[in-house]
Amino acid sequence: MPPTTARERARAELTAEITDLARAQLATVGAAGLSLRAVARELGMASSAMYRYFPSRDDLLTRLILDGYDALGAAAEQADDPTAAPRERWLAVCRAVRAWARAHPHEYALLYGSPVPGYSAPPDTVPAATRVGAALGRVLGDAARAGLLPPADGTPTGLVTAAVAPVLGGDHPVLDDRVRARALLTWSSLFGAVSFELFGHFTGAVADADAFFDDAMRDLAGLVGL
Repeated sequence: MPPTTARERARAELTAEITDLARAQLATVGAAGLSLRAVARELGMASSAMYRYFPSRDDLLTRLILDGYDALGAAAEQADDPTAAPRERWLAVCRAVRAWARAHPHEYALLYGSPVPGYSAPPDTVPAATRVGAALGRVLGDAARAGLLPPADGTPTGLVTAAVAPVLGGDHPVLDDRVRARALLTWSSLFGAVSFELFGHFTGAVADADAFFDDAMRDLAGLVGL
């Protein structure tokens, strides 16, 4: 629910200003160097006042992580056109993830780069973190229900837990744990490809980054049967 009183609006505006400055810090000092005191100095406010908004650096990091996952997830969801063919939907979602990462490299690094020493993300970040996987899962689920996803070869593997079912397409006879294991592999491979590109690990190895990415994502789509 949006803020309704002047006091609530003022608090929301200052909270947004704090997080904007903190995101700018990510670009200069990285997540490990994030400092409430430094943000307070830039705002011209006392450190003690900052703690009324974010009691600790970890609380601020958590907010940035939630914001990042939600922004990335929204980009993936908005790219998905349910009227398109499943394979093209899949590719559109993957492209949106890459485009967001390239436009927000420091936020992406916070989400998928080196862990911040001494920080452990709380469980309430998990739903936001799974939004991209759920976007891919919707493509799989819709394809399965439309009869456009063939059954996987072989027998169920028991390699994934039941917890992935709601994220990766929901319940359908074709979506057994072998398909979900492959879907989980493709989800992680998407971020592996984006991370390799963003962090410079493809330098000197890939001739055309756009073409390489699209080709890899089509291969991953084929892996899950699209």
